Amino acid sequence: MAGKAKSKKSNAVSKDNTPSPFAPAQVKKFVEEVKVEFGKIVWPDKKMTLGLTGIVIVLTFVISAYLGSVDLLLGKLVASFLR
Repeated sequence: MAGKAKSKKSNAVSKDNTPSPFAPAQVKKFVEEVKVEFGKIVWPDKKMTLGLTGIVIVLTFVISAYLGSVDLLLGKLVASFLR
């Protein structure tokens, strides 16, 4: 039994001295790096943003109309088979 206790101590994994990613210093470093990366972003202008938003809204309506019509058609088809 005493031999087992010694083997547990010798098999213990030695940790290197890296700080925890949740340490306050590490969190502060992360936030600073995020601020630097946000500064590198090239944001689109207002015209581009409005254009792309319009495309998304139109495509949403088109796809929802298509899916709604397919659902209605398949529902009627299944209902006719069940009669």
